[in-house]
Amino acid sequence: MSVERQQPRVAFQGERGAFGEEAAVALLGPGVRLVPRPTFEETFGAVSEGAADYALAPIENSLVGTIERACDLLLESTLVVAGEVVHPITHNLVGCRGASAETVRVVESHPAALAQCEKFFAEHPHVRRVVADDTAASVRRVVERGDPTRAAIASLGAARLYGGAILREHLEDHRENYTRFLLLAPEPRATAERADKISLALRLPHRPGALYYALGPFARRGLDLLKIESRPVRGEPWQYRFYVELRGSTEDEEVARALEELRGLSAEMRVLGCYPSARSLTDAKED
Repeated sequence: MSVERQQPRVAFQGERGAFGEEAAVALLGPGVRLVPRPTFEETFGAVSEGAADYALAPIENSLVGTIERACDLLLESTLVVAGEVVHPITHNLVGCRGASAETVRVVESHPAALAQCEKFFAEHPHVRRVVADDTAASVRRVVERGDPTRAAIASLGAARLYGGAILREHLEDHRENYTRFLLLAPEPRATAERADKISLALRLPHRPGALYYALGPFARRGLDLLKIESRPVRGEPWQYRFYVELRGSTEDEEVARALEELRGLSAEMRVLGCYPSARSLTDAKED
């Protein structure tokens, strides 16, 4: 078997040059085989179709919060979380050659990128924002059009890849801007040595105190809940599913007992994955 065939194939949302590509390389190394997909739906579907071994999906940004569509697809999917990476996001105003920041009247990008640059649009009310499917594809279109009044918000890598000109750097509202990506696999892998994080999908019965009692198994054992968020269940109006993250491993006896107790309190509970957190992966590189 060749070295190339041994490298995993990873699907990500966007075209080459997207932040998802950068995150995939940061997590799995430069030898990873990249499978760009235009939408989140096609990114998740690439694994079941056999086009990719993994999918990489953004789950949360430090400035704008949960990436809702990706979170909903995760809760509806049969894919499991195998790892995560936290990737720094630096947004640039990218135009065609010959453009300047003063000539720009229209800026396009992914809605999450636009939302992370609210200060720029507040300071430039004459600039109209246009929602696009992808940051990198926005750069490609801007360069192809050659219109100095149009620009994109994207990474430095995308600008270099498509020959765009950097008109302004650091458009993000705050320099501490990070997106957390989840690596999704078709089935659970053997628990990694450094697995220290668990993701859950949870539905609770409609009765007073249901959420309070559901949190009890973790509180009594001193387990650290990192995130809990409700998401509507599509096709079932006013029904909700919780996405939960906690620190721990399913191999730990106290965690296993807490999960078993929670299962008895829930209308539905599914372990979405037990995996090494981005923190432990960083520690491992420093060891």
